[in-house]
Amino acid sequence: MSDLQGVLEQLAPCMDAPAVWLGLSGGLDSMVLLHAVTELRRHSPLPPLKAIHVHHGIHPDADRWVEHCQRECAARQVDLVVHRVTLPSGGNVEELARDARYAVFEQQLGAGDWLLLAHHADDQLETLLFRLMRGTGVRGLAGMPRSRALGQGRLLRPLLDWTRAQLADWASAQGLAWIEDPANADPRYARTALRHQLLPYLRQHWPMLPNNLLRLAGHAGEANQLLDERAAEDLQALGEPPADPWLACWPSLDMQALGGLSPARQKNLLRYWLHQQGLRLPDQRHLHTLLEQLAAADDSQPRVRIHQGLVHRSSGRLWLLPEQGVPAGQDQSWEAGSSVKLAAGNGWLRCSAGGPLALRAGQWRIGYRQGGEEIRLPGRPTQSLKNLFQSAGIPAWLRPAVPLLYCDERLVSVAGRWHAESALADAGETGFGVIWEPIPD
Repeated sequence: MSDLQGVLEQLAPCMDAPAVWLGLSGGLDSMVLLHAVTELRRHSPLPPLKAIHVHHGIHPDADRWVEHCQRECAARQVDLVVHRVTLPSGGNVEELARDARYAVFEQQLGAGDWLLLAHHADDQLETLLFRLMRGTGVRGLAGMPRSRALGQGRLLRPLLDWTRAQLADWASAQGLAWIEDPANADPRYARTALRHQLLPYLRQHWPMLPNNLLRLAGHAGEANQLLDERAAEDLQALGEPPADPWLACWPSLDMQALGGLSPARQKNLLRYWLHQQGLRLPDQRHLHTLLEQLAAADDSQPRVRIHQGLVHRSSGRLWLLPEQGVPAGQDQSWEAGSSVKLAAGNGWLRCSAGGPLALRAGQWRIGYRQGGEEIRLPGRPTQSLKNLFQSAGIPAWLRPAVPLLYCDERLVSVAGRWHAESALADAGETGFGVIWEPIPD
């Protein structure tokens, strides 16, 4: 890295952004990026620049790192936002810290904003080697993308063309100060051994390996583009999502249409679909397990947990649900005719004046299925809620979350969709309407 022109060229995609955020750890790489961008700002019109530091709370010097970032940003007149996170116990610390960082980044980005991260060519090599040793697929062979969507904005890695040594030389020439994270030399971490032992050995004995791996990543990227195009075609051929407003908000795939594809295309489509939903992709072994379980008997309704999600087969479709599933409802009192956020986080009841339900005096409440509930719809005999849900194709996983409206312990409406005949407003009575929105705000 001898001058700033190359960095400026890499920043071209984000020049019209409302704001550009820089992920700042305080280490060498992010300090180089901070200094480079602020220097460019002196000579070229750039979007407003802000920095963000994530305090993981896992190192005794973490507060000192915050102070360093605050001092360096203040010297360059860059606003700094510090987020403190608490990592869950257990699991891989590196992965937990990474997930926490990206969750913060995603939360912070506004519509159209860009996030700059200081990953460089050595980081890319380490990522490729690490994934190769874990038996990655074609998507993993492409390494870290230079740019991708993130929340409401996009992520950009403008330093991927430079090595760590080049960045270090430039930082020294500029007189930069940075933090040395002890974790980078801690042999307990897999990446540390790879960085300080395996990669130097490979470079010594196979000098062309870094360039060959990076070229391999380029080929894999092209292959991924072709696979994604095929998956997009298959996804479109699977048909439209359910029109039912209770179901359209949940990502889903038609199982019969999915089963008509070859196993290879099924896997490719599932990877693409999960990636489109912003989930970390399962490896080959877990993807194979997913397909095996989803091919179980039709009445078994299997479910498979993946990272940050739950794949559930029900009612002839494959559904992607939150990791803990859809929360079952929680009984609560209710002022009839008023919109309310449901207590368990299972959405909203939105009410409007002039609907079919009679606004009558009585003790109103919102309840949920306990078993054996029945309702008599207008012009129809009394029937169980179970049969009502089955005939409407409401999957079993959603039924415990459907709010039931009671007045004086009489079931008067099923989430505003089906009403008891006796609960309808007569001529001259005040009426109101109800709509259940399953997704909470």
